[in-house]
Amino acid sequence: MDVVNLEAKFALFSDRWRPRIVAELNGQHVKLARLEGPFEWHSHPAEDELFLVLGGTLRMELRDGTRVLRPGELLVIPRGVEHRPVAAEGEVRVLLFEPASTVNTGDRPGARTVAAEWI
Repeated sequence: MDVVNLEAKFALFSDRWRPRIVAELNGQHVKLARLEGPFEWHSHPAEDELFLVLGGTLRMELRDGTRVLRPGELLVIPRGVEHRPVAAEGEVRVLLFEPASTVNTGDRPGARTVAAEWI
């Protein structure tokens, strides 16, 4: 078992919207990501997704309104709920907790679809 230092892991990458896996448990991945600007509207038909904001302010746009998350706050997006994360005020750093099968663009594959990688 290794201790994972989140700051040290964040120091290993600077690109946006490309999650990095830092741990795995019970078929779930713990990922770190740097976000900036808006992402794509999408949903995950078979997976719930947890966003924990570590730095910056994240706007989570949902069809029924917007939720604003600040450092230390989290939001669970239930499977099938269409959402669009937006980092509108500079960089946002998040920890994601989701099933290993989760694809970042969910049901809308495209140019921003990436395979998460271990760091």
